[in-house]
Amino acid sequence: MAHVESRPARQLVLNLFIYPGGHHEAGWRYPGARPERLLDITFYQDLARSAEAAKFDAVFFADGPVQVDNIRHASRFRLEPLTWLSAIAAATSHIGLIGTASTTYYEPYNLARLYASLDHLSGGRAGWNIVTTAVPQASGNFGLSETPNHAERYARAAEFVDVVTKLWDSWEDEALIADPASGVFADDTKIHPIEHVGRHFRVKGALNTPRTPQGRPVYVQAGSSDDGRSFAARYAEAIFTAHQSLASAQGFYADIKRQAEGLGRDPDHVKVLPGLSPYIGSTEAEAKQLYEAFNDLVQPDYSLSQLKQITGVDFSGLPLNAEVPLDAFNDVGPAKRVASRFQLVLGIVARERPTLRQLIDRLAGARGHYVVVGTPEKIADEIQLWFEGKAADGFNVMPPWYPAGFDLFASQVVPILRKRGLFRADYTGRTLREHYGLPRPRSLYSDHARATA
Repeated sequence: MAHVESRPARQLVLNLFIYPGGHHEAGWRYPGARPERLLDITFYQDLARSAEAAKFDAVFFADGPVQVDNIRHASRFRLEPLTWLSAIAAATSHIGLIGTASTTYYEPYNLARLYASLDHLSGGRAGWNIVTTAVPQASGNFGLSETPNHAERYARAAEFVDVVTKLWDSWEDEALIADPASGVFADDTKIHPIEHVGRHFRVKGALNTPRTPQGRPVYVQAGSSDDGRSFAARYAEAIFTAHQSLASAQGFYADIKRQAEGLGRDPDHVKVLPGLSPYIGSTEAEAKQLYEAFNDLVQPDYSLSQLKQITGVDFSGLPLNAEVPLDAFNDVGPAKRVASRFQLVLGIVARERPTLRQLIDRLAGARGHYVVVGTPEKIADEIQLWFEGKAADGFNVMPPWYPAGFDLFASQVVPILRKRGLFRADYTGRTLREHYGLPRPRSLYSDHARATA
């Protein structure tokens, strides 16, 4: 009988999503939170070391090139992630380092250099969260009179990723020689100007940085609209997404895997990672008390501004105890309607018919990501259900507050997942690609890659 090589047991991917102040909008106010440390790099290094001790795959920093309007009541500033992640790289040895950068407001050559440098600096732990930036206020920071529309942003993003890929591949793996005896530092026949000419970019290349330990940093993407899904299926190796129900997550998961396979990709190399915000108590009652304590800190003015930002609808004149009218969303324009987070909120209102207070409390917990309230066993059960039910390959863990919100998850939920054989006991590699079970790609310009294309 022929030997059939078996694949190792499927393992959860777990990232720590670091958001200043915590993922509950009032997390910075909760007792034990440390708002005075939010600009202290050692605070984030400590969080990353805690995640590494729990054998998490990566830490993740979101970003956006704009100061949002509603900072009065929440920690809504942004730290430039690559600078911050470089400092975290120096304080850790294994955990992946994923940062957001926008294809609308960067140029490919600059971005390629930044992430290549982080990958070298960290020994192969960098990941790029690719976003197109829909926030309209951002355009004014870059001399634009208006934000490019949804389709145009994704068209630019596709060409942007193609250019960055060519730049990261422009040095073949064998190009760097560094041989003192022969006096040859680099084989310049293996360094390639990319000579890209397209609709949005003209880039000569090559990159002035040798190929990185991972070949390319891991490609991560966070859009769930139709354009976002198509983009993710073509390019992404990990997808950050938001779902409120198992059925919704299963539908998204199946669609992404089907589209990726249709493009000739291995669907196992596209990791679907919903957000999960856990409120953990030793009993169900204790967990609910914790959740309610956070919601007691909600400031409605802030919550309503968040809701307006997501939906385009101003509910400030509606009493908090009134049911949210479904027809309030009828006049929202098509640009907002295609956004995945708009559709998520619309789904909550259509299914549950909440009061305005219930809706803003629901969104306060994690901006539309899945909130689970319960004992460590219940949290683990839910994770296992989604993982084994083909709704997720893992999760972006979004603690309501720091550091205790993450410490609870790491000390009480992770051991249960490990006991059930769902999560690693130790790292088996050093790069983010190895953590995710992703192959190291060959350069597009290598003889082997050209021969098998």
